[in-house]
Amino acid sequence: MLVPLAGAVALAVLLGVAAFVVFNRDHDCSGGKLPLRVVATPDIQPALNRIAGNYNKAMHSIDNKCVEVTVAKEAAARTANALAAGKASADFWVADSSLLMESMRAGQAGQTLPQVGGSIATSPVVLAAAKSSASKLGDALQPSWSAMVSAANVANVDGPGRKVRVLALDPQKNSAGLAALLAAAGTAREAGQDKELVGALKELSGQLATDSTALLASLTVKSGSRVPVGVTSEQAIYAHNTKKPESPVVALYPKEGTLSLDYPVTVLTKDPQTLKAVADFQQDLTSESATKTLRDAGFRGTDGKAGDALSEDKGFTPETPAALDPPDGATVTRMVQTWTRLNLGTRLLTLLDVSGTMALPVPGTGMTRMQAINKIATEGLALFPPGSDMGLWSFSTHLDGEGKDWRELVSVGPLSESIDGALRKEVLVKTFAQLQAKSTGDTGLNDTVKAAYTELTKTFQDDKVNTLLILTDGAGNDDPDGGMSNAELLRFLKKTYNPKRPLTILLIAFGPDAKKGKQQMEAMAKATGGEAYIAENILQVRDFFLQGMERRLCTPNCDG
Repeated sequence: MLVPLAGAVALAVLLGVAAFVVFNRDHDCSGGKLPLRVVATPDIQPALNRIAGNYNKAMHSIDNKCVEVTVAKEAAARTANALAAGKASADFWVADSSLLMESMRAGQAGQTLPQVGGSIATSPVVLAAAKSSASKLGDALQPSWSAMVSAANVANVDGPGRKVRVLALDPQKNSAGLAALLAAAGTAREAGQDKELVGALKELSGQLATDSTALLASLTVKSGSRVPVGVTSEQAIYAHNTKKPESPVVALYPKEGTLSLDYPVTVLTKDPQTLKAVADFQQDLTSESATKTLRDAGFRGTDGKAGDALSEDKGFTPETPAALDPPDGATVTRMVQTWTRLNLGTRLLTLLDVSGTMALPVPGTGMTRMQAINKIATEGLALFPPGSDMGLWSFSTHLDGEGKDWRELVSVGPLSESIDGALRKEVLVKTFAQLQAKSTGDTGLNDTVKAAYTELTKTFQDDKVNTLLILTDGAGNDDPDGGMSNAELLRFLKKTYNPKRPLTILLIAFGPDAKKGKQQMEAMAKATGGEAYIAENILQVRDFFLQGMERRLCTPNCDG
C-alpha cells in the first residue's frame, strides 16, 4: 500500500514543480520590479486603481521584472500644464477628454506634445437637476442646449431665466465644462442664437463651480425661487448619488445630442522597457474584467453602452445618447479664445448727454429723452459683473465752469468698491436717476470725447477691455461757442488710437434726432474700432450692449 502512495506523492511533487516552473517562466520577477507610474483624472482614478491592483496581483513580467502599476490622482489641467512645461513625472496619462489635448496643441508647446493613443471609456456631458426639483422645471427648461442658452442669457430678463438658474463648470479648468461650452455654442449658432450666446456666456462666467462635486452639491441646496440646473458628466452624477443617496440628482439629456468625455490615454515615457509595460497594461485595460470595473463605476464603454450602474431607476437613460459631431482643433481653440476674451475685465467710462434737448419728450413713451437714456444706462449696467471698472461723466456746454463741457460724477473704479459707504454700482444707479438736463445747455460732445479719450488712454489697463461709452440723443456736437470741430475730432481719434492697446468707442443714441447725426457718430466710433447704434426703442438697448460685448472677440480687427 505504501508503494502506490509514494508514487502518487512523487507524481504530485513533480506536477507541482512543473507548474511552478511554468508559472515562473511567465511571471519571472527575478530581476525585481518595474514601476509604471500612471496619472489619471480624479473621476476615473479610483476605478483605474482597482484595475491596477488586480493587474499587479497577476504578476505581469517584462524582461524578468514584475510590473507594478501605481495610479495617482491629478486634475487634467494640472497634468496638461506640467506636460506643456516639460515637467510631467508620469509614464502614462489618462485624461478625461481629448478636447483638452486639442486646446493644448494651440499653445507654444503644441507641436512637441505626444499623440493620444485611444480611449478606454466614455461619459456623455448632460444637464443635471436635483431629483426633488426636476419635476418643477416643466416648460421652463426642456432639456436642450438651446433652452440652456436662453435661460442663461443675461439680457433676456423675461425669459426662462426667471424660473431657472444655470450653473456651469469653468471650461478653462474642467473638460466637462469645455465640452458643454462647445456643444452649447455649436447648437446656438446653428439656431441663430449668436447674441443670446454672448449674453449666456457673460452670465455663466459669474455662475462657475470649481468642479463637478461642488456643482452637484449646490443643485440640492434650496436657494431662492429659481430651480438650479447644472452641466456635468453622467459619471459625475452617478458618483454624487453613490456618495449622497439622500439628495439624488438626475441626468437630463439634451435633445440635440451631446459631446462625451472620452478618457484618452497618452504615453509619456520614452524608456524602452517601460514602454513594454505600458503596452501590456494598456492591453489589460481593454479586458472584459477592466471594462466591467469601469462600467460599475458609472462610465460607459467606448461604444457608448452603459452597465447596470446607469439604470433608469437610478435617474439615467441607459440607451446611448445622440452624439454631436466632435469639434476639430481649430474650433476648440477659437472657443477657448472666445471665452477668455469675453471674460476679460471691463474698464468703461460712460459719457451721458445732459444738454437741453434731453428734456424733450420721446413720443409714445411717456418719458423724456433723459429718462429714456437713464433707463438705457441702468439696463446696460446690469449686464456687467461686480469686478468691472466703471465711471460716469455728464456733458453739455459750459457744464463745469466757463469753457469746460464735462463734469466727472463718479470716478472710474470697481463696481464693488465702496465710495463714502456705498458701493460704486449703487452710486452710479443713484446718480443716473437724479440727473437732470441743463435747459440752456448745448451738446458740447467733441471736446468731451477728446478729454475722456485722453484720460482713458493714460489710464489704459492691459488686462481689461477698455471702452468709452457715449449715451446721447444724437443731435451732434452743437457747440455755438466753437470748440473742436468734427473733422478735428476724427483726426485726433485716428492719431491717438493704438490697435495694440485698443480703446474703443461704443455710442448709443436714442430719440427722434438721433438719425441726423448718424454719419458723424459712426465715423467717430469706427475711428477707434468701435460701433455706433441708433436705438428705436428701449428694448433694443440690451442687444446693443451684447453686440458691444461681442465686438471684444474681434478687436482690433472687427472691420477687417
